[in-house]
Amino acid sequence: MESRRRNHYDVTNQICIADPHEVRDEVSRLLAAHDPQLDDGVLDAAFLTFTRLHAGALPGYAAADTLYHDAQHSLDCALGTARLIDGHERGVPAAERIGPRRALLGVLIALFHDAGYVRRRGDRASNGAAYTLSHVQRSAEFLQRFLPRFGFEQEALLASRIVHFTGYEMALDDIAVSDPRDRALGFMIASADLLVQTADRCYLEKCRDFLYPEFEAAGLAGVRQMGGPEPLYADRDTLMRGTPEFNARLWQDRLDGYFGGIHRHLGTHFEGRYGGRNPYRDCIDDNLQRIGHAIRRGRFDELSLRPRAIDAACMRRKLGLREQVAA
Repeated sequence: MESRRRNHYDVTNQICIADPHEVRDEVSRLLAAHDPQLDDGVLDAAFLTFTRLHAGALPGYAAADTLYHDAQHSLDCALGTARLIDGHERGVPAAERIGPRRALLGVLIALFHDAGYVRRRGDRASNGAAYTLSHVQRSAEFLQRFLPRFGFEQEALLASRIVHFTGYEMALDDIAVSDPRDRALGFMIASADLLVQTADRCYLEKCRDFLYPEFEAAGLAGVRQMGGPEPLYADRDTLMRGTPEFNARLWQDRLDGYFGGIHRHLGTHFEGRYGGRNPYRDCIDDNLQRIGHAIRRGRFDELSLRPRAIDAACMRRKLGLREQVAA
């Protein structure tokens, strides 16, 4: 599968995850299978707001400028969340299902889970990556502001808590979400976030070429900045050599750990397809094999895929805007 997969397509090589319209349509199809009364207008409004946010066409916000945490990643996360929800709803007893409204809420949270990387007009930072250590709280604030516009005023506060399952700014035990269905929703969103990143066809190249500069901007890599945190990575090679261990911890501590292996519901979603295999897991294994080979050879420059960030210019074209929107 991996050799035929296109850079801007999902793990099935069928959905262009750089296109908000394609992702919206597939998400709508998945949610409608459990909710015949699904209001597509909510999805339309949310995906339009998402596109405008990343394009720099949403009042109060500058254009998105982070390369790793780009529009494609968030669209991929929304799709992965919808797939996990579909598998969950088909695979658990009726009493454990999260229901149509939570399902739609989950997709909205996933879609905007990294909105905090987008600078607000008037922010002092020159790049959104400067907010790496605070972006989840900023995303929570975005959700509280915008969810009421999509008809989810009652759930806005809850959503601002659920989104913290995707980050490290708050201890997981401290996230104030008590209803088991809401926690399950948080676990699915956070699991999708991790899976789609590490299953991305260009994951390794994006870590080297896109994520490392984001870490530098946040003070997490390179030379220590005055008043900044202790850098985690001295250079790109250090980041790349740590990739297998980092991925192992994701599975042990989060995917199979705190989140209780909720990712297994992807098996139900993909049931009867791909020879009974989970294409996310297959793509992740391919990436781990590639990085293992590069580490053994000490040649990270041989990671030769050429990723392209789905940036503000791409989103402006989706909106039919030709000129640069001022930051």
